[in-house]
Amino acid sequence: MEPFPVIHTNFWDSVIAVPAVLIATQFIKILLPIPRVLIPTVANILGLAFALFIAHRFNFWGAVFMGFFYGNAAVGVYASLKTSLKTYRDSEN
Repeated sequence: MEPFPVIHTNFWDSVIAVPAVLIATQFIKILLPIPRVLIPTVANILGLAFALFIAHRFNFWGAVFMGFFYGNAAVGVYASLKTSLKTYRDSEN
């Protein structure tokens, strides 16, 4: 039986990678006419690219795991901020 890969990550991976994916996704939304349904897919692709080429270059499976983490975390942060802002604006009226 093959053991699970050891994934070395730290606090700075999440502090840098997730906002980088979030900002890059927003720029792509502005520059390209992408349907709303595909935005999470774009975020996951950017997260995978960030993990494979920058954060975890020497551990393929660790990069795949962390890439999906970065992409999905960016989508979650965006959805949370959007919902919080909408709720705040609705509560003012």
